[in-house]
Amino acid sequence: MNKINPHISVDCVVFGYDYPQLKVLLIEREKVDSSNSVTHKLKLPGSLIFEREDFDISAKRILFELTGLQNIFLKQFDVFSDPGRLQPPEDLEWARKYNHIFDLDRVVTIAYFALIQLKDVNRTPQTIWYPVNKLPELIFDHNKIVNRALKFLRGEMRSKSLCFELLPKKFTIRQVYEIYRIMLDISFDKNNFRRKLSTLTFLVPLNEREKNVSHKPARLYRFDIKLYGKYKKEKNEFIF
Repeated sequence: MNKINPHISVDCVVFGYDYPQLKVLLIEREKVDSSNSVTHKLKLPGSLIFEREDFDISAKRILFELTGLQNIFLKQFDVFSDPGRLQPPEDLEWARKYNHIFDLDRVVTIAYFALIQLKDVNRTPQTIWYPVNKLPELIFDHNKIVNRALKFLRGEMRSKSLCFELLPKKFTIRQVYEIYRIMLDISFDKNNFRRKLSTLTFLVPLNEREKNVSHKPARLYRFDIKLYGKYKKEKNEFIF
């Protein structure tokens, strides 16, 4: 029988790109008999780890058990260790009864991050996808964890090729613009944005244009991973 470590948990912040919104995966807090806690309060998918379990394995296991989602790349991005993070009192009461650990008073959580396209995953009855800019009050410090993950995500978007992993193999400049606008929650001057993209040698223009559109068909581009590697070696700078 696997023994629970009562002082370490993992929490998974899974962002879903669902044009034209960025959403985060939440689940309903598990119900506990004879608890005064508000059972419909929402939380990130997370739980205590097993005593002899690697953090990465814990994160994948817990995400699957609570949401049914699997084969998702998770990246550890932060640790939340505030001694008072198990508050308010009704949340602490719920945690003690749910885990059957009645002297539970401090838990350090290892936070993981993922970004997926919602169209690429099967949504399950357990999963609730909330727009990141309309989050309700979550349990413990989970709002803080989401905000920290969002900051991390935006840093990744500015410095790495994350944007192009959300695009089809052939895409337009407008599609790139929309992803950056939504993910970073800012508006760029479109002319300056286009000029910046023209300097990115890993965006290869194709002799093809959009089809079956109501407006003037735009040129299509593709992302070249090898040219991107060369660009990062030479430039080592933010993309945006």
